Amino acid sequence: MVDKNNLEIADLGEFIKEANEKIDKFASILEKFGLDIITKMGQTNLKINMLTDKINELNKATIDIKSLAPQLNNVIENQRILEAELDLIRSLIQRSDISFHSREYETQEVERDVSATDKKQLITEQFNNLKNEVDEIEDPEIVIERLENIKEDIFIFKGGHRILYEIAQFVKKLNGLETIPGDIKEEVKEKIVFWINKL
Repeated sequence: MVDKNNLEIADLGEFIKEANEKIDKFASILEKFGLDIITKMGQTNLKINMLTDKINELNKATIDIKSLAPQLNNVIENQRILEAELDLIRSLIQRSDISFHSREYETQEVERDVSATDKKQLITEQFNNLKNEVDEIEDPEIVIERLENIKEDIFIFKGGHRILYEIAQFVKKLNGLETIPGDIKEEVKEKIVFWINKL
């Protein structure tokens, strides 16, 4: 009977020992799992903080860029004004060069050519013809060529004129187009009315 009890106690002791080892291993696994979770949470927290800092920097950069917009608009507007003035100066230089050369050959006062007074009428007719025909024109090159001819006539008639710059800017808009869209055709007609009034 004693031997049987000893065997049961020995088995029980062995079982307790194995159970303790398994509990220790399980505790070790839980501890490692807990440490891993804490580490991952710390890394995630760090990444969130880094992203928050980057978002704040982007917000500051966006505000800085938005504050530059009015200054950029001023620069663009000033550039347009400068281009207009430069075109005007070029026109005046060309005109003064033409009149200088013509003076070299002038020996006596020449009567004014009466047909020069009709030049404005001719330019107006060219503008009106283009305005009436633009809806039928698809090729921008045709409009460009006609505007360039009108521009030359205006230069001969008026010399340096602000219309020359405006026509040049509109020609730039037409350059590179394969066909003329309807809204551009409408704009041509509006511009022509405006240019005729400014002649």
